Amino acid sequence: MRKEDTVKLISAEGFEFVVDKEAAMVSQTIHNMLTSPGSFAERQHGEVTFPEISTTILEKICQYFYWHLQFASENLAVVSGKETEFPIEPELTLELMMAANYLHT
Repeated sequence: MRKEDTVKLISAEGFEFVVDKEAAMVSQTIHNMLTSPGSFAERQHGEVTFPEISTTILEKICQYFYWHLQFASENLAVVSGKETEFPIEPELTLELMMAANYLHT
């Protein structure tokens, strides 16, 4: 995979997640950061730092991006007659909701 086809997402603790650009674009906020005209650092370097999002939450968000591409975007949330829900651990719910709100995901 070419570097320009990926995006590096960096958590508050400095952990780096390299994800497909298409997956990251599920987030309207990331999409805007990477496609806005001008010389924004995010666009130039292909990386976005989230100083307020922990590694655990950012990992879950990255998982959601891929889940969304596979299921939600093509209305494939029902597979073999069963609904495919994105799994969320109860203890992550509040932080995930705040991060999703910020990321417009």
